[in-house]
Amino acid sequence: MLIDTHCHLDFAVFKDLSALLADSRSAGVEHFIVPSTTARSWAGIVDLAKQHSEISVALGLHPYFLDKFEHEHLKQLETALSSHKVVAVGEIGLDKWPRMPDYDLQYEVLLAQLNMAQSHHLPVILHARKSEDDLLKVLRQTRFSQGGIVHAFNGSLEQAKRFIELGFVLGIGGTVTYPRAQKARKVLQALADEDFVLETDSPDMPVSGYQGQVNTPLRVVDIVRVVAELRQQSVADIARFTSANLQRVLPNWNKV
Repeated sequence: MLIDTHCHLDFAVFKDLSALLADSRSAGVEHFIVPSTTARSWAGIVDLAKQHSEISVALGLHPYFLDKFEHEHLKQLETALSSHKVVAVGEIGLDKWPRMPDYDLQYEVLLAQLNMAQSHHLPVILHARKSEDDLLKVLRQTRFSQGGIVHAFNGSLEQAKRFIELGFVLGIGGTVTYPRAQKARKVLQALADEDFVLETDSPDMPVSGYQGQVNTPLRVVDIVRVVAELRQQSVADIARFTSANLQRVLPNWNKV
């Protein structure tokens, strides 16, 4: 079974979601995890999970969208986590890309959400863009013990090992389909079977050969083929152990 562990299927670009899910299942992609971005998005993705049994959801506040943040959103998240079936708190994290929201605010909101996840015994889905060392530091300082997924991992092998030691797996997506992405490919080749899961980040993070097109969970099939080639393993084996890895780090994913 192939699983897209990170796809924003609530985004407006997906006009006919039922058809997309059916096409994905026909291609062998059987489950989908949809993380949220803003407080406004939570109701919509909760509804998606109610409408489609193959979708599981995470609730959180994405650092990219904190220009719309209000402190009341943290109280609302606490209530939502108690009221809805979720697999993780996410997508949360830190982003050092130019013109992102204030970094101190990002840190404040991340810390609050890590504490919330810890108290609810929930893993997290982490957004890390040029911020891997800062995230590792806050995870250690808070003694966060629930683990989770480092989405779209693009750090070094040393950083990868440190996240793995803290109970995380790494999200592997479209980046490794590009031959020029030598660092990401070498990290992937060095990982143990237990260390990663597959994702598309639909509708973003285009896969090589599909540039300029809307990315969808169908592209998990292309990603797993490249991963199998790079690691000299079978697609079936990768599908098997990435499913097991997801079950280990997000134990609620097939129970909600």
